[in-house]
Amino acid sequence: MKILIVSKQTEVTDDLKVLFDKKLKKFDKFFGDKAEATATLKERKNNDKKVELTINVGGTLFRAEETAPSFQTALDSVMSSIERQIRKHKTRIQKRIRNNDFAKATADLPEAEEEKEFDIRVKEFDIKPMTAEEAILQMNLLDHSFFVFENEATGKINVVYKRESNSYGLIEPVK
Repeated sequence: MKILIVSKQTEVTDDLKVLFDKKLKKFDKFFGDKAEATATLKERKNNDKKVELTINVGGTLFRAEETAPSFQTALDSVMSSIERQIRKHKTRIQKRIRNNDFAKATADLPEAEEEKEFDIRVKEFDIKPMTAEEAILQMNLLDHSFFVFENEATGKINVVYKRESNSYGLIEPVK
């Protein structure tokens, strides 16, 4: 597994790098060398530590984030969250990755539960061309956490959303 550690508002010590390397090697039994892990470390104002972990395996993403008093505690929580995701979606993952090593490593995992149908609520609405700023205003008026709109400049469907830090994000399609 390729591991990338990114730090924001903190310094990554060698001990921390060794800890993350050791802990993330646990996922090698599931994915082998084909996975890429990105761990983002942040130190908050109140001295809490936040770990965001994203693992990309053949286009399948596993992501978890946790805030705790120490990076080690946050990493342990994130690791268990991702392991739960793997167990929950075992059969789907096996089909998408199509890797014999992954199938052998997951053979000892408990069988995944039958995938339940989701209760999906469908909404239809007109999408009007607008700027990202107009979309943010519309989102705030509706008191939603995201808003789908057609970008006036590109003609493509975009999404604006509220971030944890009370800022906004914009999702644009690549193609």
